[in-house]
This record gives sequence, C-alpha cells and structure tokens, in this order.
Amino acid sequence: MATGCEDYLDINTDPNNPTSAPIEGLMYQTTFETTRNTNRVGGTTSFFVQHLASPNQATGTDIHDAVSYGTAWSQLYFNIGDLITLIEQADEIGAPYYTGPAKVMKAYNLGLLVNMFGDVPYSDAFNPETLQPTYDTSESIYQVILSSLNEAISDMGAAQSAAAPGSDDMIFGGDLAAWTRTAYALRARFLNHYSKLSSYDPAAVLSAVDNAFASNAEDFEMPYFSGEGTAAENPWYRTAVNNAGLLLGGWLSSQTVNHLNGETYGVFDPRIERITVPVANEDHPRFGEYYGTRNGAGRGGDPEQGVRAVLTPGADFYYAAGPTQPLEMSTFAEMKFIEAEAALALNNSARAYQAYEAGIRAHMEKMGIDQEAIDAYWNEPTVSVGAGNLTVDEIMKEKYIAMFLNPETWNDARRYDYQYAGFEAPANSALGGQMIRLVRYPDSELQRNESNVPNRTMLDRVFWDTP
Repeated sequence: MATGCEDYLDINTDPNNPTSAPIEGLMYQTTFETTRNTNRVGGTTSFFVQHLASPNQATGTDIHDAVSYGTAWSQLYFNIGDLITLIEQADEIGAPYYTGPAKVMKAYNLGLLVNMFGDVPYSDAFNPETLQPTYDTSESIYQVILSSLNEAISDMGAAQSAAAPGSDDMIFGGDLAAWTRTAYALRARFLNHYSKLSSYDPAAVLSAVDNAFASNAEDFEMPYFSGEGTAAENPWYRTAVNNAGLLLGGWLSSQTVNHLNGETYGVFDPRIERITVPVANEDHPRFGEYYGTRNGAGRGGDPEQGVRAVLTPGADFYYAAGPTQPLEMSTFAEMKFIEAEAALALNNSARAYQAYEAGIRAHMEKMGIDQEAIDAYWNEPTVSVGAGNLTVDEIMKEKYIAMFLNPETWNDARRYDYQYAGFEAPANSALGGQMIRLVRYPDSELQRNESNVPNRTMLDRVFWDTP
C-alpha cells in the first residue's frame, strides 16, 4: 500500500518514513482505490438519479441539500496523486506497461472528480509548495482526460518495458490488452458527454466503441474478497448486509422500482427479481408487490424491514450476491448503449437498433436472466420498437437500468435533462424543485482555499451540460 503524492491535502512529510513507494505497491493501491472511488461517488449520485432513496424523510443527499462530500473529494485527490507518482516513477525506469494503466485510471478518477464538482484544482494541485491551488476549468480537465487516454494507448503498445504489472494489478492482473480496451471504452464515454455541444463527434465515439469491449467478459470491473465487515468486501454487498442489521441503507427509489415493476412502462422487467424482493409483510396492503420509496419522503409509517424494496444480500441478487461480487466501472452493455446513441445521431438507425438490442441482452445475461425471459422482455412492443421508431428515449430508459448504481448514470441524467418517464424532483426539495447539476464544494476547501473556490451554486453546470 502506498501514500503517494498527497501534498494538496496538507499531508506532512515524516522524515523518518520512506517518501516513495515501489510501483508494485502503488499499482495495488490505485487499482483497489479506483474501484472504491466508484462506489464512493456512486453512493451519492445514485440518490440524484433516484436509483436509491433514503428511508428517512428529507435526508440531505436525498433532497439535494448543501452537503459537504469531503470524503469523496479527498479520496479522489489521494488516488490521483498516487497515480501521478506511479506514472513518474514508472517513467524514470522506462516502464510504459505501468504508465499505461496508470494513465487510464488517472483519466477515470479525474472524470469522477470533475463531473461531481465541476471546476477543480489540477494544474498546481500536486505541487508541494502550493497550499492554495487555483482552479482549472472542467473543459480544460477534459482535455487532460482525453490526452491521458491517448497516451495510455500508446504506452501499452510499446515494444518493451522495464517492468510490467501482474498480481499487483487488482483489476486486470496485468492484462494490457484489457487495459487498452478500457482506455477506448472510457474515450467513448467521455466523448459522448459532448452530446449537447456543437463539437460532439458521434463518428469519433463509434470509432472508440469499435476498439472497446466485445463481450461481458471484458468489462472494466474488480472482484472483491471475503472478509466480514471489512473494506475488502464489495461495498454494495456490505450496504445490503448492514441494512439487514437495521443500519439502514440501500433502499430503492420508487422511480427505479416503478421503472421495473411495470407501473411506469406497462412491462414487467425480470431484472427487478435480481435486485430486490417484494413486500414480505402479509399484513401490508402492498403484500407481494415491489414497493419503492419516494425520494425525500421517507418510508412514512412503514416498518424498517419487510415492506420497502432494498438491496438484499443473497446468492440471487445483483451486486449484493456476496462479498466477492465484482464492482463494475464500465461495461460492454454501456458501450452498446453509447453506440446506439451515437449511431442514432448519425441517422444510422439500423446500427443504432442492433446496438440497442445488444445492450439490453448483454445486461440481462450478465444479471443471470434466463434466455426465455430475455426473449419475452425483448418481444414486448414498447421494448422492441423497430429500427425506424427508435429514439433516445428508449436508449436512455434501458441504459438507466443497465448502469444501476454506477456514477455514470448521473452524467446521463444531466445530458438527458432528467427526462425519464415519471421522474420528478424529490419531496422536500432543497433546490425548489429544480434538479441538482453539481455538488457543493467540501467544507475543507471552502475553509482553506476560499479565495480560489468558484462562486457557483448546485444549479450551475459542468461545461458539457448546456441548458
């Protein structure tokens, strides 16, 4: 495990301890923390997109209150700092097979950071002599992200390297072809964020998709470990276990439950059976139904267990299946929906429809839905709409479920202006019924770097999210 470059976070140097870590230790640390950061950010954004809801009325994140997300901010900076250190040390010994994956992760973590907070310190944030770094624009950081991915692809294609990752790579075990596919997948994702802008290039998006994942087996994800109550377990599984122990969390929003149970679209989606369970309380009027929680409203008079839909630990449940369940960062199914959106923008309805169907089937197959149920769902008229009738609405509807709990869904929701069927602002909204566009800067930053912190609200937008 490594400490890396943490100057921006005011971590003092201890002269009695080593000031650098071997690249193997940095690789181990950064691959693990990249996955953990996905959950740290997703644990917040899943409330904004109404995958999750709080069982308690008017909880801060649930109603878009001015919460300080200092942990996510700090951990993202810690990991980006470690990745910068890893890149520098690998460069010194001529090890592009290490710098390549590190640059992919750097781009990924920067994406999590900038899409959560908007403009953030970067250019001089890791200079040990700079205690109050200035802020870079979100648009300029996107150029860093895209450049890092291009450099990563080049590095991993090098003819030789002084060292190469192996078991210290917690995600792909040193498989450089897998890291290269991931670089292309992230390039497709980030380029697709430009969809509201005149600079959007759907052809470039499709070119990246063509070099990304070709099946579910190639997904960018990391399996966890069995270790009761520890950080080594899948964090969503741990949330489910804690909820079962009445440390309440992982309650499903009525938006997601109604999306799946047939109430919103008139079609029962079998994926709900892999996510949660119906009302088990025989005395409840909704017994046997899937019953979610309205964001901001809480559970009302319902008990803490047995009624509202929650992540439930067990062998048949997506993400909560067990402590070793992989946590997804980017997937083949996501690439198919990106392909569908980009192809539709180019008026290639045949390619868009083929990708749309492939995305649905890929996600359902990964969730363990049997083929008969997959075919039945696809054959529903509101799902199998035909190439000539496919719109962004159908693509985003399906991607919303395929990206369950993934922080990328908040990027989709903002690009789509939250136009999901039935979607409404949370009850007791702290933003007057408007939808959140960026989170508040953390208290630590407002206290020590106030002169540089941009004057903005949570209704201001990241550069690609134009009105």
